Amino acid sequence: MNLSTQEKMSKKQMLTDYHAKYFAYELTKQCPSDSIQKLMISLADAQVDVNPHQVDAALFSFRSPFSNGVILADEVGLGKTIEAGIVLSQKWAEGKRKILIIVPSSLRKQWNEELAEKLFLPSAIIESPSFNKDVKNGVTNPFDRREEIVIASYHFVKNKEEYIRMVNWDLAIIDEAHRLRNVYRTDNKIAKTIRRSLENIPKVLLTATPLQNSLLELYGLSSFIDEHIFGDLKSFKEQFTRTIDDSVFNDLRERTRRICQRTLRHQVKEYVPYTNRLAIVQEFIPGTSEQKLYDYVSEYLRRDTLYALPTGQRQLITLILRKLLASSSYAITKTLYSLVNRLENLVKKDAIIKKSLQEELAEDYEELFETVDEWSDEEVLEEEPIYTDEELQAVKQEITDLRSFAELAEGITHDAKGKVLLQALELGFQKAHETGAAKKALIFTESRRTQEYLFNLLSQSEYKGKIVIFNGTNNDDNAKVIYKEWLEKYKGTDVVSGSRAADKRASLVDYFKKHAEIMIATES
Repeated sequence: MNLSTQEKMSKKQMLTDYHAKYFAYELTKQCPSDSIQKLMISLADAQVDVNPHQVDAALFSFRSPFSNGVILADEVGLGKTIEAGIVLSQKWAEGKRKILIIVPSSLRKQWNEELAEKLFLPSAIIESPSFNKDVKNGVTNPFDRREEIVIASYHFVKNKEEYIRMVNWDLAIIDEAHRLRNVYRTDNKIAKTIRRSLENIPKVLLTATPLQNSLLELYGLSSFIDEHIFGDLKSFKEQFTRTIDDSVFNDLRERTRRICQRTLRHQVKEYVPYTNRLAIVQEFIPGTSEQKLYDYVSEYLRRDTLYALPTGQRQLITLILRKLLASSSYAITKTLYSLVNRLENLVKKDAIIKKSLQEELAEDYEELFETVDEWSDEEVLEEEPIYTDEELQAVKQEITDLRSFAELAEGITHDAKGKVLLQALELGFQKAHETGAAKKALIFTESRRTQEYLFNLLSQSEYKGKIVIFNGTNNDDNAKVIYKEWLEKYKGTDVVSGSRAADKRASLVDYFKKHAEIMIATES
């Protein structure tokens, strides 16, 4: 039944002057930075269950003496995203709405959806197609948005430094911030560029692992908040890395405590329920050829001189080759042939090398450039070497060895680990049935070639037609069909963000939830 104009006016007048004054007061009153009342109004309509430690973390970010931000480093699963959401909701309620969220590309859509569904906050994913379209339409700076939170990937932000610096941001949130921990290294371009772009901007860094291998990583992350908290790199090393003394570490702890808050699982077990994870170990024994391949390649990588690998990146490339070798024989085969071709081209003086070794490795190992930025100590330019006659003979022998390794790998048609995977899936699904869990399996691999091999292997079993692939490009035929159907289904709704890459990911995840039984992914 339609309401008349008079009835509508009557309903509007149900809010008395007294109530209007009360609500106006609640919306505009100022509260101490350490008071929970500061957050109550901004979260009044939020669809989230907030736990005490999350409120504490949000309040910590407001009362920190360092205006440039904090590091929220709760253990995995304790809701750091919600903590950041509380902070940005408060900023939004205060009218401070120029907010930038920097995340791995795989998490852009997730942030976009959670902001809309849980906090009712508008956001826009900025990537190359939308950015270029805005510029073409006369937009001076696509990042400068007053009524939308900006979400962008690490690499995109790094490449748009001049545009980022033009915006007077009220807040920047950096998810998976441990990716920036090696900013102190001279060649860490992404981290250095992002730190420079957000200089003097309030920041919230989210990471479950602020410290992994070295205290210098803590120095690196802290420098995003305050570059002077520990002095320069030399001073930090002298104070904290060259002695083992309780007083020294107590000093380090106290300084870090000013900008970093960390909650552990055992501290919140009374009110945070955890899923009981059942670990099932499925052992496998490599076949004779697989073991030979592993031994040959391992012995090769231990040689004093390797002509196929750039000298300055030997440690890095060795790490990646070992990852591929451990992934599957299919993953290492093409890489070995790439090394052969690289050496043959170096021997031929008139040969043109179209791709660097890094670029060739990146075709299979998707995380390569992140790994390079994290582990490489210096930028290396591949230069054309000049060999002596003796070195030339050594290069030719290395070509022969690498080709024999590649042929051995190519001849392995049955991968022992792949065969055992079928048994593991059967056992896993059986356990899932017993516990009432859904018949869903998520398989992770770092290699695109291993992903392709696993898809073909599982497609020859009972799982044919029940598998979906998820990777950095998502351009296989099946993904295109899924994406097209998803777009048609959600056409005209807020589910479609307008970001082709993010929406493709969302369509594949949606398909896995509703139709497929197995997802084979190269990234989370």
